[in-house]
Amino acid sequence: MKVFQRVIDEGGFAAAARALDMSPAGVTRMVAALEDHLGVRLLQRTTRKLSLTDAGEAYLMRVRTILYEVEDAESAAAAHTRELQGTLHVLATPVLASYFLSPRIATWHTRHPKVLLDLTIDPFPQPRIEEFDVTFLVVDEGFDADIVARPLATTDWIVCASPDYLKRAGTPATPQALREHTYLKFQWPQNSGHYGRQARLHPLAGGEAVEVDVKPALQTTSFDVLLRAALDGAGITFLSRMLVAPHLARGTLVQVLPEWIFGRFTIYAALPTRKFMPARTRVFLDFLAEFGPQTTLGR
Repeated sequence: MKVFQRVIDEGGFAAAARALDMSPAGVTRMVAALEDHLGVRLLQRTTRKLSLTDAGEAYLMRVRTILYEVEDAESAAAAHTRELQGTLHVLATPVLASYFLSPRIATWHTRHPKVLLDLTIDPFPQPRIEEFDVTFLVVDEGFDADIVARPLATTDWIVCASPDYLKRAGTPATPQALREHTYLKFQWPQNSGHYGRQARLHPLAGGEAVEVDVKPALQTTSFDVLLRAALDGAGITFLSRMLVAPHLARGTLVQVLPEWIFGRFTIYAALPTRKFMPARTRVFLDFLAEFGPQTTLGR
């Protein structure tokens, strides 16, 4: 079961073999033996593509639950020694992985050295929540999804640029003035409410939001790329205050239109809809809460 699940998660037999420190032939034999035991084909194999059959999809869903329960049982037994162990499967956006989770990993490992933190990165993790113990994602204030989620912190998305860019292009005094500036855009998914050629800014003092037509010179799904481009003077962008706070403090970035924000977003820890939460997941969430649940980052 573990090998079959890893083949799917890694996207192939060779990748699964590397992750499991096995030979590709060994992985192939184990999956074939599983199919023989079940009397059904789980995978469709071609020279270029590996995909699940209908039976494979149904089986994988049950297998994930079973394997999580096995790991939880092992952790429960180990809890009698007062030491957690096992693997904690975490999914996060790149920014949260780098700027929210990474600074806390050393402290976590010191406390729980026998827990392997298996961190997967995905800029749009929400569709994959069921595959992981916990998924960290950033959503706006209108977020309303049928998932089990725990809010951890909030952060504003602000308008910013480098001093060199503003010296060269001028500092916009109103949201409408952004039309005349080079815009560095994060490529939001189509169902996010932020997709398209318009940027919506919200006044901090209250009132109606303003939509501005913008002409991106760069669009990407990487906030790190936007940050690097902004620091190099490529244009104006909207970024999380959590991400840019050190640069604002050093003066390498300047907040533009300080009375306006692109939005206020919340960091959530989303959980799969399983009946039981593994002990290591619960302890990990409690650990993160020590840094301030529901706090506002970078303000």
